[in-house]
Formats: sequence, C-alpha cells, structure tokens
Amino acid sequence: MLEELKAQVCAANLALHAAGLAILTWGNASSIDRDEGFVVIKPSGVPYEGLCPEQMVVVDLDGNVVEGNLRASSDALTHLVLYRELESIGGVAHTHSIYASSWAQACRSIPCYGTTHADHFRGPVPVTEQLTPTALEGDYEVEIGEAIVRAMQGIDPGEIPGILVASHGPFTWGESAEQAAQHSIIVEQIARMAALTEGLAPTAGPISGQLRDKHFLRKHGAEAYYGQMQ
Repeated sequence: MLEELKAQVCAANLALHAAGLAILTWGNASSIDRDEGFVVIKPSGVPYEGLCPEQMVVVDLDGNVVEGNLRASSDALTHLVLYRELESIGGVAHTHSIYASSWAQACRSIPCYGTTHADHFRGPVPVTEQLTPTALEGDYEVEIGEAIVRAMQGIDPGEIPGILVASHGPFTWGESAEQAAQHSIIVEQIARMAALTEGLAPTAGPISGQLRDKHFLRKHGAEAYYGQMQ
C-alpha cells in the first residue's frame, strides 16, 4: 500500500538527517494521500542509519495504524492535526535543529531580516503560545497541533510554510514530504542568519514590506520568474 509515498517519505526523512537537522532518532517527516485519507510517517525511535521505505508506517487521520509493524512517530498526532486543519498541505516535517530550536526555546518568532528569508517566507516565522498546564495534562501531541493551528489563523500556509513551537522546535510543511523537508532546511538557515544578524546589529529591524514581497513573489507569485519555465 502506498509504496511510492513510503519511498518519498523515507527519502525526506533521510534528507533531514543528511542536512544535519535530525540526529540520533530525533525528528520526522510525513506525507498524506488525500484521496485515500492515509498518512505515511517515520516510525518512532528508529535511527536514520539503515532507514528504509518498508519501515514507514501508514495511519489513518484518526491515528489508527493501517499498515506497518512498527509504532508511528510519537509526533504523528501533531501531523494529523495539521493535515486535518491545513487542507492545502501535503507533507509535514519536524526537527530539533540547533538554531531554529534555539529561537523556539527563546519563544521568539524569527524576524524577516533579509531577502534570503523573504525568498521563502512572506514574513516572520511565527512562534506558538506556550501550552497551558491543562493542555500538558491532555493529549500533548494533539495540543501541539492545535497550538500551531491557532497561531496560523489568518495566515496562508503557502506563504508561511513553517512555525516554531514554543520551547520545543520547528514544524514545517509543503506540498510534499520533500518540500516540507526543504522548508526545514531553510528555517534552520534563516534562524542562524537571524541570530548572527542580531549579534552584529542588535538594533536591526526587518526589511521593508516592499522588498520582502518583491523577493517572495518573484519565486512564488502568479507572475513568478525565478528558475526555469516548465
């Protein structure tokens, strides 16, 4: 079942590892088959070395395992909330990468200080609110997903393809698991650049909206002209 999607999800997980964003057994990536209503995700606690498509776990949107001999990632319920609530996305990735997680631990959004950031995010990378004690006593991973959804209210997930979970780390998304993993790589890079920018210029402010939109829309707008035409 979903053999091609398993291969794509496995490749996305390995891409996170190859980029240095996911070490040991940390992090995960997934993708959804919207027609079938099934999600493919990395198994819980399995090292990246030797990870193969056959180990990927298939779950339904309620979290029930449909196929696989291993337990799904402990973050699967967070992914499922995002798939249910952000209907335009097709892949999700989560890491504990150093710089992005540092911003998350500081409970700070990442300001759009330059055009590298603006090429991929049409504004700051937001941060969620802290989970309440009641939420922490509830379905923790579901509560994380719902905190992300609340923080994304009124924001186009295609324009802001990722978020920082306060005191935790980044979640990113895209049209596929591959694109979600790419966005994780991008978030880590812009998080590092933002930290260095503040170190060099503590009073730095975000770039203008005009410059931000120029860079974002030349790659992602209706009249985008970056790259090769199909």
